[in-house]
Amino acid sequence: MAHVKAGGTAKNIHDSPGQRLGVKLFGGEKVKVGQVIVRQTGMTKRPGVGTSISRNFTIHASRDGVVAYTKRRVRLFTGRSVSRTEVSVR
Repeated sequence: MAHVKAGGTAKNIHDSPGQRLGVKLFGGEKVKVGQVIVRQTGMTKRPGVGTSISRNFTIHASRDGVVAYTKRRVRLFTGRSVSRTEVSVR
């Protein structure tokens, strides 16, 4: 009776593609309505004037203009104040 003996298990075969996260448009670049400015997981960068944030934390332009990045102090739930980057369209 012809058969194949046990070959064991394959453990390192699952691999997922990269999510292509990061800054898509840098400060000083022109942007149109709806264009993606930043793709991120979590709110590492905060939306400012002229931008909106979607459910997966992607920051989009809500008007035409020029992208600007500024530092802003944000108060955490614990009361501690930390510096965060704010993305806006001027």
